[in-house]
Amino acid sequence: MTTREVWRYANWALSTDTSGSGPIYVAECTSCGESSGAADDKEGPETWCLKHAGGTGHTGFRSVITSFFRASLVEGPR
Repeated sequence: MTTREVWRYANWALSTDTSGSGPIYVAECTSCGESSGAADDKEGPETWCLKHAGGTGHTGFRSVITSFFRASLVEGPR
C-alpha cells in the first residue's frame, strides 16, 4: 500500500475586520504600570493620561491600539 500526498497552494488576503467592534484603545503609564482601561475611542485614555500626570507627576505613557483582522481566500487562478 502506498501513501500519496496532495499539496494545494492557496492565496490568502488579510483585511481589517469591520464585522465587530472597531479598534480598542488603552493607555499605560510607563512609570508605574497603571492603565486607563479599554475604550472604543482614544479620548478616554488620553484624558486618563492627563489626569494621571496631574495626580502623580508621571509623564511617560504607552498607547496600545488593538485592531482586528480577518484572513480570507483569494479567488482566481493559482
